[in-house]
Formats: sequence, C-alpha cells, structure tokens
Amino acid sequence: MRHISAVIFLVLALVVPWLMSQPEKAQVLFSTIQQAGDGLASVILSHNPKTVAEIKANYNDKRELFESNRPAKKVKILLVPGHEPNYGGAEYGSLKEREMTVELADGLKEFLSKNSRYEVFVARSKESWSPTFQNYFTKEWKDIVAWKDGHKSELEHLTKAGDFHPTLPSVIHNSAPTDVALRLYGLGKWANENDVDIILHIHFNDYPGHGNLPGKYSGLTIYVPQKQYFNSATTQSLAKDILKRLNKYNPISNLPGESAGIVQDQNLIAIGAYNSVDAASMLIEYGYIYEPQFTNSNIHDTAIKDLAFQTYLGLQDFLDNNSALSSSGYFDTLVMPYTWNKPIADNKANANDVYALQTALVFDGVYPPQGKTFSDCPRTGSVGACTVSAIEDFQNRRGIRGEKGVAGRKTLEELNKSFGVKAI
Repeated sequence: MRHISAVIFLVLALVVPWLMSQPEKAQVLFSTIQQAGDGLASVILSHNPKTVAEIKANYNDKRELFESNRPAKKVKILLVPGHEPNYGGAEYGSLKEREMTVELADGLKEFLSKNSRYEVFVARSKESWSPTFQNYFTKEWKDIVAWKDGHKSELEHLTKAGDFHPTLPSVIHNSAPTDVALRLYGLGKWANENDVDIILHIHFNDYPGHGNLPGKYSGLTIYVPQKQYFNSATTQSLAKDILKRLNKYNPISNLPGESAGIVQDQNLIAIGAYNSVDAASMLIEYGYIYEPQFTNSNIHDTAIKDLAFQTYLGLQDFLDNNSALSSSGYFDTLVMPYTWNKPIADNKANANDVYALQTALVFDGVYPPQGKTFSDCPRTGSVGACTVSAIEDFQNRRGIRGEKGVAGRKTLEELNKSFGVKAI
C-alpha cells in the first residue's frame, strides 16, 4: 500500500503542474477518467511485455564471466501440460491427452535442462500440480480473481474508447470450468510476477463426432495472442521458428481455421486473454490424439520425444540459430541415426523400421511424394502407397534396380550408409 501511495503522490506532483499549464488537455484527461468510472482501478495494472531483443539478451547474458557475484540471467520458460492432473482433455482408446502432454513436457524439459542458458518450470505432473503452483493457487486465489477482473475491465474500457477491437475466433474452443480457468489465469499472473520469458502450453487436438474411429482432421497448429495484444509480436516471431521445425516432419492441421499453422486468438486464457500476459505465450496443438503415430504403441514414445526435440530446436533457432544444429549432430530428428536389418515390403514389417524409413525419406526430400502433402501422407509406421512411391523415388535417385518400391538388401545398404551413422 505504501508503494501505491508513493506512486500516486509522484504522479500528482508531476501531472498537476502540467495540467494547470494545459487547461484544454486537462479537460480531455478528466473526461477520459470520468468515462472509465468503476474501471479506474485497472490503470494500476502493469504491462511489461517481453521483446525479442530482451529474451535474446537474457539468453546471451554472460555477466558471470566478469562479475562473479552477479550470475548471468537465463531465459525463463514455463511449460504447461494441458488440462488438470486427473481431469479433462481428449481421450481416445487408452490414450489420455492430459497424460500425453506431460510426456511431451518432460521430454522438452530434458532437452532444455541440458542447456545452462535456460531456467525451466513445469506446471504439473500426471498426478498433481507442482508444489510451487499448488501453493500459489491456494494463497493467491482471491488476488487471481481480482487480477483477471482488472484486466477484463481494462480491456472493456479500451474497447469503449475505440482503442481495442474484439474479433471473432477462427476456431471455437470449449469453455473451461471456472476453477480450471482461474488456475490458467493464475499461471499467467505467476509468470508475470516471476519475470518468465516464454510460456508453452502443450496440447493434443480432437474433434467431436468420430466415435471409436479416427477423425478426418489431422496435423498441428500453434495459437498465439491476437495482434492487438502486447505480447503478440514476440510470440509470433517465436512461433514461426517452432512451426518451421515441427512442420518439416509433421503436417499442419487441415481443420478449417487452423490451416495457416499459426492462429491468432483473443480469447484463449492460456495465451493471455484480456491482454494479461507479458511473456511470449503460445498454445501448441501437436496433432490429433487419434493419429497413428500416437495410437501405435510401438512408435508412440518416439513420436512424442521427437516432437519435444523439434520444439527445442525451434527455440534454439529463435535464440541462437548457430547452436541449433550443433545440438543435434548431423540429423535434426531423434529418429535417426537408425539401422535397418530386415527388408520392408508391406505391413508385416516392424513399425519402428517403417517409421524410421519414412523419416529418412523426409530428410532425403522424397517424402511425401511429389504432389502430396503430409496430410495425405503422414508418417504412420505402416507401409502404404505414399511409402512405396517414395521408396521408388529414393531408388531411382541412387540407381538401385530390381527392388522397385521395396526396401530390399540394396536399398537397406544405401539407407544404412546414409542414415545409420551419426556424423561427429
């Protein structure tokens, strides 16, 4: 309270003399305050949106080299596995989105933690919220409500003044129960207070009506704050680098409204509804829960871990693109290097062999086949027309004869020579 009083006193000391010398501007100011009415409290809300330059400066800060008593700054990243520890999210067969998001978050944390330039926070495990956030929700609940209401009021007054323009979402999302929504707001409030640079909300998509069969939509998308929000520009810059990495091996969503890959949204709490979050904050839908790379238990773990790795490389591209490739060796995917020992001719082949083959063909530039997209030809771990066509192209480029569309002995030799040994 003393700090607020001091600020008010300072503002009055500076502003009142100016107003006395500028009566016409004073009239405009008083009119604006009058219009604000019961939203006056919202003017004390602070906004300190992260800039690209600021986040990169934190990553490259080397203060400890010169001042031993002042450790270098780090890039603070908050990873938020989507939904509650034991509640919510898509489900398909034995798969639960709320568990898959933790798997991916843990994998991403593993990569980030190997880089001393990051400080990583994970909001929850499969069983519970982390103690930091559980304690915060308990102690700060009323303040979270007030903080959310303050930002809402602020935006309402900006809208009335014509300084903010509401937009309709391109995709309709489910509404969260009140307590779930407030925990999401609480994560944003905590991030602001703890100077977090980047927030990644991790999700997997679903679409109603497909029952026990896979749905017709597939692919990933990244939701970012709408361009009027203060954290939008920085988030979009980061999202472009992450999407580029993810899209090399995975399709972009073919759901209408998501096909651009990066979707602006005003209403998603996770990315800063009511212009409330300072950090670069995005929600990544890593694909649809019923896609084969997730439902096939043989390749599920590999697919999830590689999505985490691609996300890490996207972050590195954004912050320090000279180190991104060096962190992965020659290959930019965890699927390789890979050694193939058995021929691949049909769906009797090992799913991991096929998935690695499809990945190698992507790296080689022949998968998906010409005229096709990842939506037509995703990496599935099973042999289909797309895989056969890509094998043929691979063979034609290397002069392999007598194994048309089948990864026989000669094709496997070429694959192992190109993709079986990691460059040093």
